Amino acid sequence: MQNSSAPRRGGWLAMIIIGSLLTSLAGTQLVAAAALATVIAAGSSDGFVAAPAARVQTSTSALVTPPIEIEGSFVPEVRLAVTAGRDGDAPVFVGIGPSDAVAEYLDGVAIAELDGARGYPPRILIRDLPGSAPAASPTEQPFWVASESGPGAQTLTWQLETGDWTLVVMNADGSAGIESTLRFGVEAPWASPVAAAFAVASAITLLLGLALLVVGLFGWGRGRSLETAPMTGPYPVAVTGHLDPALSRWLWIVKWILVIPHYIVLSVLWVGFVVATVIAFFAILFTGRYPSALFPFTTGVLRYTWRVAFYAYSALGTDRYPPFSLERADYPATFEVAYPERLNNGLVLVKGWLLAIPHLVIVGILLGRSSGAVGWEWGHGTSVGAGASLVGVLVIIAAVILLFTGRYRQPLFDLILGLNRWALRVAAYVALLRDEYPPFRLDQGPDEPVVEPDADRTSTAQVAAEKE
Repeated sequence: MQNSSAPRRGGWLAMIIIGSLLTSLAGTQLVAAAALATVIAAGSSDGFVAAPAARVQTSTSALVTPPIEIEGSFVPEVRLAVTAGRDGDAPVFVGIGPSDAVAEYLDGVAIAELDGARGYPPRILIRDLPGSAPAASPTEQPFWVASESGPGAQTLTWQLETGDWTLVVMNADGSAGIESTLRFGVEAPWASPVAAAFAVASAITLLLGLALLVVGLFGWGRGRSLETAPMTGPYPVAVTGHLDPALSRWLWIVKWILVIPHYIVLSVLWVGFVVATVIAFFAILFTGRYPSALFPFTTGVLRYTWRVAFYAYSALGTDRYPPFSLERADYPATFEVAYPERLNNGLVLVKGWLLAIPHLVIVGILLGRSSGAVGWEWGHGTSVGAGASLVGVLVIIAAVILLFTGRYRQPLFDLILGLNRWALRVAAYVALLRDEYPPFRLDQGPDEPVVEPDADRTSTAQVAAEKE
């Protein structure tokens, strides 16, 4: 008999994926809208949008732009503001002229040519070209199509025209040594309405994405069993990983390519994971319970992440390609969390960041990352280019040994599994799945250590049960 709930769950998962994509897109759009609003707020008035001011200093006689070629019938009005001298009182000249006439005037003159800008606020890069002083001051030249000169801030406004043009900044008397503040702006009366419309559209997209995510998350997890295998270890998070006996010597070299599809899927699912964790935060705060409909998804994402990490560069423990699934599966790496019937309402406010700090520091050393989003960082922190993380170094050593000997040393594998197990316990704690504080203990080996029950404690519990 076919499981009729499978198609429905596929639809819920599709809704989660679409919601995650829309939420990510909206987040990017909101960042872009905020950046545009910042530029507009920093710009000048009268419909002009200006870039932040940049200070330039050169010992030459002129500061020039490379030839600017303008083509087409529609060109905006451009405003350039220049302030000369440290106190803004040195006479300055700014002009725009035909490139050939400017080149003839400055032939043999020491100039500094603008060579781009870097950073924010921008740092203008210049290239000094040696030469002598100009034969005459720039204010005496007749070829300028637009120019301004005088002490203090000089603002030049010019309607762009078709042709090749060069912008020149000089001291008004043509002397060497220029120290000025430059600010470029373009006429854009449409910028503010566009920024506002962009922000509104981004907000609508965000709300739609979150709505799809929330509905999909609750729909996917509703009615699922929360039962797990009996927890025999010292912590209610069970992490296992069994080493394949016959690993390929060379496959690990290309696994970074093979796991790209999984990384793309995980990038989407982790957006839903974050949203689910935020919802769980408020649910725990007000009810003391983790929403049962969200628990299968959050644990499933961690389970999926661990499989991919075990296959790839967190362990290299198997050559079996991980399934694209959040469900339990027949795979060498498993991850389970016992569902908590009750959680502490107040503890949820501090356990995911403040109480977890000691563990986050340790996980940062193990994985080369120290982000509070320990699950996601753990899932990708030991991939290619993980830096000097302990797990990354150990996995590289294991890979080199495998390449030359065809064997994965079991003691080394046990240590790597223990380090990953530590990180995953912390991930479950930070994700609010359990209240029990992770132990500061390195439990090595492929399986969780079996903790024998305390005989006295068991007897006491049995007596209490009999009395009831």
